[in-house]
Amino acid sequence: MGDIFTHRVRVRYSECDAQGVVFNGQYLFLYDVAVTELWRSAGSTWTDMVAAGHDVVVAEARIRFREGARFDELVDIRLPIARLGATSMVIHPTFTVADRLIADGEVRHVFIDPVTKRKKEMPAGLRAAFQPYLMVEG
Repeated sequence: MGDIFTHRVRVRYSECDAQGVVFNGQYLFLYDVAVTELWRSAGSTWTDMVAAGHDVVVAEARIRFREGARFDELVDIRLPIARLGATSMVIHPTFTVADRLIADGEVRHVFIDPVTKRKKEMPAGLRAAFQPYLMVEG
């Protein structure tokens, strides 16, 4: 298996619902924060990528909720890249608190032209930067 990028966040009170756990809609927000940091770790920023003529949209997202994270807990968001296609990439995020699995899922991103909004091939430099994070089955 390749390296797995992990970003840690602390649950804020405003992210919790009436039951005292992170509201289910917050997980994709937290995922988005982690993906932005994955891009940064790959040596790029979203702004730079768009300025170079590429953008990325979420085409599909699935999250399975296992257990609720609570206020002030540290959540590790692991982002193993499951697939790097010609115009898309698939990430299998997991959200954990210590050894507790909170949620997991799959998110498919598609690269597009920021002007026309049509699919566009992933930039070669970004593909190379993501390669170490690609899960290798063996």
